[in-house]
Amino acid sequence: MSGTFFGVGVGPGDPELVTLKAMRLIQQSDVLAYLVGESGQSQAKQIAVLALEGRQAQHADIVIPMPMSTRREAANQAYDEGAQAIVAALDKGLNVAFLCEGDPLFFGSFTYLMERLEGSCAIQVVPGVSSIHAAAAELQHPLTVLKESFCVVSGRHKEEQLVEALRLHDSIVIMKAGRARPTILKALELTERIEDAKYVEYVGRENQFVESDVRRLESEPGPYFSLFIVSRKERGTR
Repeated sequence: MSGTFFGVGVGPGDPELVTLKAMRLIQQSDVLAYLVGESGQSQAKQIAVLALEGRQAQHADIVIPMPMSTRREAANQAYDEGAQAIVAALDKGLNVAFLCEGDPLFFGSFTYLMERLEGSCAIQVVPGVSSIHAAAAELQHPLTVLKESFCVVSGRHKEEQLVEALRLHDSIVIMKAGRARPTILKALELTERIEDAKYVEYVGRENQFVESDVRRLESEPGPYFSLFIVSRKERGTR
C-alpha cells in the first residue's frame, strides 16, 4: 500500500501561525520534504521549528534544491527530481509531508509537485495562513469591505496590467513585489494611488519591515518576500 502525500502550509514566517493540524502531520509523517535555496537553508523548515521539536525522525528528509533563476527549465528539473524521490518514498508505504510556506495552493511550490503526482497517489492538502492575511493583520488593515472589488495580482505582470488592475479594483494586493518594485511604484503614481498603498516585506519574520508611506521606498528591486496592499482611502461607502 502506498503512502499519502501531504501538502502542509506552514504560514508566512511566524512559527506560532502553524496550525494544529499542520503541526500534527509534521510530527507524525514518516518523511518530510521541502525546498532549499542556494544557501542550503529551507525557509519552510525554519518556520516549522516548533512542530519539529516534537518529531521523532525515522527516515531521511527529501531535500529539493531550488536554483534561484528565472529560467523555468531549472525549476522544472528540480521539481521532476523531487517528485521522483517522493514517489519512491510513497511506494514504500511511507507518508510524506511537504512543507510549504504560506498556503500550499496560493502561489505555493506544492502546486508543481501535486501536478506531477496527481492520479498516482493519495494527496491531502492542509491550508496555511497566507502572507496576504498576515500582512493585513500586521497593518490592522481590512483587505476588503462591503461592495469593494478585490483582486490579487503578481508583480511579474507588465506595467499596463498593473495599471489596469489599479484602475479597475478598489482593493488590490500585489504579490512578488521584489524585482518589480520600481514598476509597481510607477504604476501607483500613474494611477494616482500611491497614497492608497502600504508595503510589507518578510512578514512574521525577525527582519520584517513595514512602510505605510510607500513614497519613502527606493525605486529599486526589493526582496522576493514582499507585497503591496492598496485600498481606497474612503471606505465603507460603496
